[in-house]
Order: sequence, then C-alpha cells, then structure tokens
Amino acid sequence: MTGEHIAIVGAGIVGLATAHALIRRGHTVTVLEKEQRVAAHQTGRNSGVIHSGLYYRPGSLKAELGTAGAASMRVFAEERGIPVEICGKLVVATTPDQLPALHELHRRGTANGVPCALIDAGQAREYEPNVSCVAALRVESTGIVDYAAVSRRLVELIEAAGGTVRLGVTVTGIRATRAGVVVETDAARDEMVRADRLVNCAGLHSDRIAELAGLTPDVRIIPFRGEYYELTARYNGLVRGLIYPVPDPSLPFLGVHLTRSIDGSVHAGPNAVFALAREGYSWGSIRPGEVARSLAWPGLWRLGRRYWRTGAAEIARSFSRERFARSLRELVPTLPTEGIVRAPSGVRAQALHRGGHLVDDFHYLRAPRQIHLLNAPSPAATAALEIGRRIARELAAEQAG
Repeated sequence: MTGEHIAIVGAGIVGLATAHALIRRGHTVTVLEKEQRVAAHQTGRNSGVIHSGLYYRPGSLKAELGTAGAASMRVFAEERGIPVEICGKLVVATTPDQLPALHELHRRGTANGVPCALIDAGQAREYEPNVSCVAALRVESTGIVDYAAVSRRLVELIEAAGGTVRLGVTVTGIRATRAGVVVETDAARDEMVRADRLVNCAGLHSDRIAELAGLTPDVRIIPFRGEYYELTARYNGLVRGLIYPVPDPSLPFLGVHLTRSIDGSVHAGPNAVFALAREGYSWGSIRPGEVARSLAWPGLWRLGRRYWRTGAAEIARSFSRERFARSLRELVPTLPTEGIVRAPSGVRAQALHRGGHLVDDFHYLRAPRQIHLLNAPSPAATAALEIGRRIARELAAEQAG
C-alpha cells in the first residue's frame, strides 16, 4: 500500500492509536482535535481499567479486539515506561440468584480465551478480605493504566514519525472530491486539510461528523453521564484491586464497582444517567440544542419506555450519596457513606438505533475513502491499538481493491 495522507478527526486514544497504526504503514497523518489537549473527554475520564474481554459475546468485535487489546495495551505501556499493573479483579455474586449469570460470564470468558476461574466466598476473601459474596469469578488478566499518559505517548510517536496533531481545531465541513476529501475547519481557509482519506474517531460527536460528510448515520449518539465517587484515604485499604458486581445482561452498563487506580486511589462507580449535553459532566451542564437533538431521536423514547424504572433509580442515586454508598455496600459492607466523596464524572457516547436498541458492539459507517467509527464503547480504550490496526488494514484493503 502506497503512502497516503489521511485525516483523522478526534484525538482521544482511539484516534491517536489509529494515527499511530497508519503512520507505521508509511502514511502521512493529520489528527484534528477541537480541544486544547488530547484525551480530554472519554479517554481521560474513565477508571483506567484494562479490560480482559470477559463480558463480550464470543465472536463479536468487542470480544476479538478487547481480548487482544488487553495484551497489546499492557505491552505498549511496559515497553514505553508508562505505569501499568495487572492486578486482576473479582466479579462477585452477592445473592444466589446471580449465580447463573456468573456462570454465563465464566462461559463467555473461557470462550474468549480469558484466564478466569470460579471461586467460592472464602477464596474470594483471600483476594479481597472485605468483600461480601456467595461466589465470585477471578479474572487474572484485568489491569490498570493511565490512558491519558498512553495518549500523550502516542502523540510523541506520531510527531516523531512526521505526523501532525492539531489541537484547538474544530471541523466545520467535509467535502468528498474525486481525489479524496477536503476537511474544513474554523481555522483560516488556507488551512483546510486536503487528504486522500478520512477516519472519524470523534466519539461523542462522531455522528455529527458523519453528517458533515453528507452521510445519514443509522444510529445517533446519546450521551450518558457516569458519575464517580472516590474513597477517602482512610478507607482506601478496604479495596486491594478491582471489585465488580455481576452485571444485568439486559443493560450495557456494568453497574457501580470499585477500582483501584494506578495512582493508588480507589474509584467507585459509575452510575448511568442521561446527560443534558454531549459534554455534560454535571446536571448544570445543559445545551438545549443537544437535548432537543437527542429527544428528536425516536429510539430514545422507545428505550425510555423499556427502562424507565432503571433510569429513575439511576437519577435518584445521582442525587443521593447514601444511595450510592448503599450500592457499594452490597460489595463491601463495611464501607460507610462518609467514606466516599465526589470525583469527576465521565460521559459515554452510546449509539442508539432508531428502534430503541442500544448498539452493543463497535459500529462503523463506511463511504468511499471514509471510515466513521460511530460506536466505540468499553472496551474501546483497552482495544484502542487493535482498533487502530484494524482500521489501517481496512484502508489498505480498500486501496488495493
């Protein structure tokens, strides 16, 4: 494949990993990011977990890329001096009725090649002395890393190889031409980016970028805010590693959990509430136009009719530290309400079909000389290097064809 100039929209970890994969194949890349720093949104506001590939349907892209990504992300961090720890985690069944779902997780994990083992309550307490459960799944390959640090290192590698990462540049238009694509920005007109191909990794704004290119996405990004607490220093010792509940298989969220971060702090959460802006990190962050755009999508109303009770419970927990702490005490009963304090929130870019079904896997929209990644849910950060390589292979196949 001969070298081309490829424009990438979005400097989160997926966009940067894609740029890195493309530049290693001999291409020239220009990454466009509207913020003044990389990893400003989903990448820099998550819990830093390197997921193992446990949860995902065998044969899905999430299973394939997530499992491979757990290994490649660890190697990338270790080789470049980025702090990383493979601490393992427990998924705990706190009541007997959760055991069938726990066994299903074990089946999925085994099918995906994830090292995991069912253990009893006593064995679980050998890993986490303060945990409460009737049984657990021990997953050895789960780890923690600083994804923002990984992103900054990717920028260094991209620029050292001759690539460009432009910050503070908002994409305002995309035009297909016979020779490639022209990306218009809010910079001066003579700074328009002319490229052979375009890759859209804009996360929370990925569907809007696709529309700027003249496409009609079959999904819409609906923002869900995940609110976190953090354990106070006095209670950090209650958690050694990562403790997760058995997730509700009908929902795309894993439930509130406890995760030790690479800096030694312990995060608690997140919940999941509809955000009133695509970058709505608090209830006070409201963009009426973005709310109207979400409400105009029929899938949101259909989703709401199915899950209104769950949504109401999540909103109630959003406004009550006691409710949040109560959920955490299902995992660690000795954690007091005063042992948690608010921490920065994140917003998940969740793609939603018109019929009200949440998109569960990575989801792409393709056009001549363009790839738009419209759904990159967890484990996107874990799988970022693998996603980048996959996109690079697709572009190579398209050019060859």
